[in-house]
Parts: sequence; structure tokens; C-alpha cells
Amino acid sequence: MLYTWLHLVALIVYLGAVLGFWLMLLPSVAIFDKHEERLQVLTRGLKFYNPLQVGALGILLFSGAFQLTELKAAYRENFIKEIAFNLGVKLFFAFLLVIFSVYQALGIGHRLVRRHEGGDPVTAEQLTSIIRRLKGANWCILALAAVTIWLGLRMRG
Repeated sequence: MLYTWLHLVALIVYLGAVLGFWLMLLPSVAIFDKHEERLQVLTRGLKFYNPLQVGALGILLFSGAFQLTELKAAYRENFIKEIAFNLGVKLFFAFLLVIFSVYQALGIGHRLVRRHEGGDPVTAEQLTSIIRRLKGANWCILALAAVTIWLGLRMRG
């Protein structure tokens, strides 16, 4: 029961971070006209967003794995017959979700923050490209999260 609540809370935090990135951080960056202000707001937001997103996703994965262990014990020999295929499909989409989330947070976001804080210049064209990649990854994350949640709810019912 504790793992179920932990899983639910981690899911809420994760989705809140992903939606907050899309609905709050990206529009906040777009408000500013000056390149340096946009860069400063984005890097400051990513310093909060990246650890929150990756941390919540990690807790979500581990709490799901712990629940899976309990589920396998409860189903015993019927586990493969009744759940294995649906679980395999869900885990496939969850794997893609992890890949895109880590790509967005560490592959794009963390590299930008580290680059900016290290004093390396980021041109306006580079910033536009980075924001475009962040948006694209975020749309993929939202779609994969919706599919993964739907598959998880289908397994429950």
C-alpha cells in the first residue's frame, strides 16, 4: 500500500514538472526580448526542473518495480498468462519515456546550464535550437506518459 501511494505521488510530481515546464517555464522565457534575459531565465528554471523531473521519474520507476514484485508474488503461476503481455507493452513505453526524459533533462537541459555557468557563449540561434529541442522532447514525453498511464490503468482494471 505504501508503494502505491509513493508511486501516485511521484507520478503527480513528475507530470507536474513536465506540464509546468511546458505551461510555465517555456512561456516565461518567451516573454523576454533580450537574449541574455531569456538565457538566464531558462537556465535558472532548468536548474530546478531537471533534478525534479529526473528524481520523480526515478522514484516512479522504483516504486513501480516494488509493486511489480508484490504483484508477481500474488499471481504466482498465473502471472505470465494474465499480465505479462500488457506489462511488457507498458514497460516498453516506460523505457521510451525514461529515454526521452533523460535526454531532455540531461542531454539538453543540463548541458545548457553547465555551458552557461561555465561562461561559454550561447548565441541566439543556438538558444532557439535548444528551446525547439526541449519543446519537441517535451511533446514526446507527454505522449509517452499518457500511453504509459493508460496502459497502467488498464492493468489495474
